[in-house]
Amino acid sequence: MMIESLSQPVIFAHRGASAYAPENTLAAFELAVTQGADAIELDVKLSADGRAVVIHDDTVDRTTDGAGRVKNLTLADLRALDAGSSFSEQYRGEKIPLLEEAFEAVGRRAFINVELTNYDTINDHLVETVCMLVKKFNLQKRILFSSFNSKNLTKARGLMPDVPRGLLAVNDFRGVWQRSFMFAFGDYHALHPHVENTSPQQARRVHRMKRRVHVWTVNEEADMRRLFRWGVDGIFTDDPLLALKVRGEL
Repeated sequence: MMIESLSQPVIFAHRGASAYAPENTLAAFELAVTQGADAIELDVKLSADGRAVVIHDDTVDRTTDGAGRVKNLTLADLRALDAGSSFSEQYRGEKIPLLEEAFEAVGRRAFINVELTNYDTINDHLVETVCMLVKKFNLQKRILFSSFNSKNLTKARGLMPDVPRGLLAVNDFRGVWQRSFMFAFGDYHALHPHVENTSPQQARRVHRMKRRVHVWTVNEEADMRRLFRWGVDGIFTDDPLLALKVRGEL
């Protein structure tokens, strides 16, 4: 399954169906598949003992009942945390998953955008570890790598040239450089701009380069309608059900 073979525009469940279940958990990924999302977006970084774990923030404070930086916590430390009850009591006991558990659970049922989020530890072995797991689960045709850090994507290209790469652009003045020169002169399959930085002109420019535009994070119905009308190739949303409804109406 290549990304081009998915329904267009692609509905990426951002950190899973994170409007309905705790973000970046197996529960959120399972729910996204059940709801009919085309793809799942998840965030990966390394634990203190080098395991690829699925969590967005540099610390565990916001999404779990613990505290501390992910890079300073071992897998055992991370597994002892509750990553569900801060979302709702229904999900008490939900764990921070290993990337391999996510691949095992949904890798054959949904396309997966893996965001390489080692922004706090840019010289670690995250990219190598993730590429090894993609090969182990034979998911080369079902993965898109993305990152705000272009070095991650360059490294991924060297290790797995056939896996497409999306350059994430930040939502501030630095994003102008990422969306223009860095993207134009880099070897990327897609641009991932913020919803506030997306325009029909930008979509046309990227399409002239024979590349794709996937917009983050789109949760408002009016924004979805506008972006779909402009012809973007995909959106990242916490609410895949709403996005599927809007896409169906168009």
